[in-house]
Amino acid sequence: MVYTNLRDNIELVLTIYHNSLKHGIEVIKHYEPVPQILGYPDELNQVWTNLVHNAIQAMNNQGTLTIRLFQQGEAVVVQFTDSGCGIPPEIQLKIFDPFFTTKPVGEGSGMGLSIVKRIIDRHQGDITLKSQQGHTTFSVSLPMPSTTP
Repeated sequence: MVYTNLRDNIELVLTIYHNSLKHGIEVIKHYEPVPQILGYPDELNQVWTNLVHNAIQAMNNQGTLTIRLFQQGEAVVVQFTDSGCGIPPEIQLKIFDPFFTTKPVGEGSGMGLSIVKRIIDRHQGDITLKSQQGHTTFSVSLPMPSTTP
């Protein structure tokens, strides 16, 4: 684990997805100053990549993606909120299960969110979901180290 700047990590992922975002998705960023965390940057980038990719698909490339970064108690929280179709209540408990997908055959393996969950667990963090039509938020909470650089 190394000290990791989450804002820089998120910005890197947004740069990678720039072409997918620029043609119909408004990205709103609310970044508060937060301390660096101890983590595996490449794994965390995989989390942000998956959440951004899923948001783009949920919105059919049209809508608003809001990203928040803030401190809450002894944790740093990253939230991704999209204006897409939402996740029906009856499947919300299954979305982190390996191989569970609502995508057509050939479009998704059902492993993305289970890998996200495993990475967040490895960081001793937590991921939660709140969803309704037009408003889905994934919140990732990661513990702050007892000392920062």
